Amino acid sequence: MTRRIFKAASLLLASTAFLPSLAQAEDAVDLADQGLDASEIIVTAQKIEQRAIDVPMTISATSGEALERLGVSDLDELSNYVPGLNIQEQSANNPGIVIRGITSDSGSSQQAARVTLYYNGVDISRSRGAYQAIYDMDRIEVIKGPQATLFGTASAVGAVSLISKKPEPGFSAELTGGYGNYDATLLSGYINAGNDVIAGRIAGEWRKRDGYVKNLSDRQDDLYAQDQLGLRASLRFTPNDDLMIDLIGTYDRQRNSGTPFISGTYGTSAGPANPFGPANLSGAPREIGDAIFGDGKLGLVRDVYDINLSADWELGGGWTLSLVNGYREFDADEVFDADGTAAWFLEFAEEASGWQASQETRLAYSGDTLRASFGFNYFHEDSHQIVPFSSEEGTFLQCAAGVIAGLGCIAEDGSVAAAQATGLLTEGAASVIPYTSTFGNYGKNTTYSVFADATWIPVPELELTAGVRALWEDRESGYFADVPDTVLTGGPLIPSQVDTDGTIWADDSFDAILPRFNALYRISRRVNLYATISKGRRSPTLSVSATDIKVIPQETVWNYEGGIKFAGDMVSGSVGVYYQEYSNFQISRMVSDENDPSGLPVGSSITESAGSASNLGFEGDLQIRPSDWLTLFGNVGYIDGGIDDGESNGIYAGDRFRLQPEWQWAAGFSIDAPLSGGARFFATPSVTYRSKIYFEVPNSEVVSQGPVTLVNAKAGVSFADDQYKIAVFGRNITDEDYLLDAGNTGGAFGIPTFIPAEPRMYGVELTARF
Repeated sequence: MTRRIFKAASLLLASTAFLPSLAQAEDAVDLADQGLDASEIIVTAQKIEQRAIDVPMTISATSGEALERLGVSDLDELSNYVPGLNIQEQSANNPGIVIRGITSDSGSSQQAARVTLYYNGVDISRSRGAYQAIYDMDRIEVIKGPQATLFGTASAVGAVSLISKKPEPGFSAELTGGYGNYDATLLSGYINAGNDVIAGRIAGEWRKRDGYVKNLSDRQDDLYAQDQLGLRASLRFTPNDDLMIDLIGTYDRQRNSGTPFISGTYGTSAGPANPFGPANLSGAPREIGDAIFGDGKLGLVRDVYDINLSADWELGGGWTLSLVNGYREFDADEVFDADGTAAWFLEFAEEASGWQASQETRLAYSGDTLRASFGFNYFHEDSHQIVPFSSEEGTFLQCAAGVIAGLGCIAEDGSVAAAQATGLLTEGAASVIPYTSTFGNYGKNTTYSVFADATWIPVPELELTAGVRALWEDRESGYFADVPDTVLTGGPLIPSQVDTDGTIWADDSFDAILPRFNALYRISRRVNLYATISKGRRSPTLSVSATDIKVIPQETVWNYEGGIKFAGDMVSGSVGVYYQEYSNFQISRMVSDENDPSGLPVGSSITESAGSASNLGFEGDLQIRPSDWLTLFGNVGYIDGGIDDGESNGIYAGDRFRLQPEWQWAAGFSIDAPLSGGARFFATPSVTYRSKIYFEVPNSEVVSQGPVTLVNAKAGVSFADDQYKIAVFGRNITDEDYLLDAGNTGGAFGIPTFIPAEPRMYGVELTARF
């Protein structure tokens, strides 16, 4: 503990070395007569409009214009530029959101999220329904640390808030078309029309791309192809100066090809095992896959429908009433080849669907010396995750257990040696014996909560905030397994699977009180100090399996942090340090032993307590604007965190958090310079760095990724006062090979698989504005 505090203090002192120059710059100008920097983002992290430097917590806000300059088109790309944030998109059906080393990515309907993903003020954190395309965005706010009073109970370690652009008076439109390598095609844009009373906006984006991982299979497509469509319609009604109503409907669709789970053990006809070479994922025979999975073709079919109705009504006397209502429905079917080979060995599908509804009422008061808000929230979700499994009996027994000596699973030339096993075991009576089992989980969860926040401003320089949320939740979990006996062994093919003869249900109720305390001190109008203490909670997991019903205790975290924020004419940024303490730290892992005490089958994901954990970190960002056409930017994050190295924490003791680098930084510059005749040149090159990460807990060197440095850039020319624009872009320009994920379901069977991350991507975009 002492070592961690010393390291953080040293980093903080080193990072504040530039503050004297900022203070001198402030002395040279009269801030009372000077306007704020026009590029400063106004955020709503505390449910009111504020300058980012006036928010007494760590927040990273990125405007839609900044996203465009960086060439960011997806949330995982944005995370490279936000210290303390990492987002892993194994597929649109399985995003992993990591804030300060804590991952929220469980697909189980029985488990709660740790990180709130908000879309226009509504919680969309359920993993399989969370992915959202980020076209036509106003801004994205990343709020770090527990934020229960502001963003609900799922924000145990932070929240990511997506705010789309709203309709505005007047007419405007934009259309962008793009083309890149891997036959990547882009068509996006918006149309906005209206007046001061009513305005509407329609925005959309269609992206299509060939797979960047070659699949040698003659009955499946190349892998990681993309075909996705997003449409959003927004309506703003402002009948008078006191009332504003927003109605937003969104449709999100993916028709992407299969995830490239590439074996690290067995090679293909192209050569030895290579995570960055061709794959040979054939899956079950198409007619079998069609019968079992509904579609024998690897890939994802996903549809999401979202509607949001919100209203802000100024009641007078400093009072405002805000209502936010949301409904979201998702339906996703994904077929994947989990063994990473051509063998009919570990073929799975996942059918995940559900819906959620929420309502929040917040009454707020704003005065000279007091700001306060209180209200209530209702949230209900009903979802399920059903996983069919398919294999060929002899192939499975040979690849999993080597029942025939000398035969092997996959031959050196990539052919499936194990395909002979059934014929040999039955002495020619049968050559193929298909096998299918299915298991699934259900979750019906309802949360009721009341909350209150108050900020006292005794003098203009000081703000003191205290808040609390009290919640009550009802959780109902279900589990079923349909496990037939095999022909060859007379028992389940996966020995640990147990037939439940129907669905097992259990329910329980829980409650909690979650406080936060904040302080903000204004050294000047442009330099603020802040400190915060807050408590976060991940809901208990009501775990139902074939052999057991148990409650995984709630995970709690106390978060302590403080720092400085500054915004000058030429220099702006922030520096902060935090420390977090966890109790009952919940770990999600794959079952790899048929005698696992969870009672779940091999290959299942379970959650359990790993004991205590702690996390000490530092984050900083800096922008320098030497001229009106040049901006230099950089940020850095450091985390020394993980499960405490104590005997009581068992096999997890001393492990680092998964998917979390010790160091993370990004740097670059942005040019927007005038040329002649109303033309402008713009360019934003950048470099991002991430140190080593582990993909699983317990940590394993086999399933880890070393340091990764990426070079990205977007540049071009605009004409006719920005009415027309042509831009070129490149991501991972140096074509660095690195892993997106490793281990996976195959790892539970002793054959870990590896997913290669995006290679070099480049292209051109043309934009017209009207």
